[in-house]
Amino acid sequence: MKIALFDIDGTLLLAHGAGRRAMERALLATVDSAGPGGQHYAGKTDPQIAREAMRHAGLTDAEINERLPALFARYLVNLEEELASSAHEPIVTLPGVHEILDACEAHERVVLGLLTGNLTIGAERKLRAVGVDPGRFEIGAFGSDHEDRATLAGIARGRAAQYLEHPVAGDACVVIGDTPADVACGLAIGARTIAVMTGNFREAELRAAGAHLVLPDLGDTARVMEAILNG
Repeated sequence: MKIALFDIDGTLLLAHGAGRRAMERALLATVDSAGPGGQHYAGKTDPQIAREAMRHAGLTDAEINERLPALFARYLVNLEEELASSAHEPIVTLPGVHEILDACEAHERVVLGLLTGNLTIGAERKLRAVGVDPGRFEIGAFGSDHEDRATLAGIARGRAAQYLEHPVAGDACVVIGDTPADVACGLAIGARTIAVMTGNFREAELRAAGAHLVLPDLGDTARVMEAILNG
């Protein structure tokens, strides 16, 4: 069995800044700061993004921990509003996404999963906004599970073992993402990594991070499936 673990933002879909706008609005309401200018979100978990911004605003980690639940509640309300808004470009799936999800779901040797820094509810809302049922993913690890992105791969692997009711080797997992952080996350458990250039990073950066395969996008279903199944 192969465990196919897909990132969301920049890999399955483009939200055109909906998550950033929702988070910045939540931060302004919670700590009167949208965070450090030019803060990078790509490859980070939502809790990591929030903590970095709140530290920049001068809060201690103890104060941050106290305020995070209220911030996340605001963020999720804001995200729903941003995803429904017509004021910005609509959220869209990236090339080949529906086809590769269908292929993985139909294959008897593939367990379809998510590995994302999004909060669980945020991930579900983004997927539903592009017509993807979150329930089709048999396992997942989310920003809600841990702030450290590299830790999430181990959580996903553990859940795959529970789902299959037997141990899962690291190299049975395949992490598909668009950032060096996705690649590092997979490598942390010995997984194969497939990187796509549909986010903010180019081929040289993804290869330098250690990606086993770099593709323009997920449009070539046969090639992606071959990489998942056989490396």
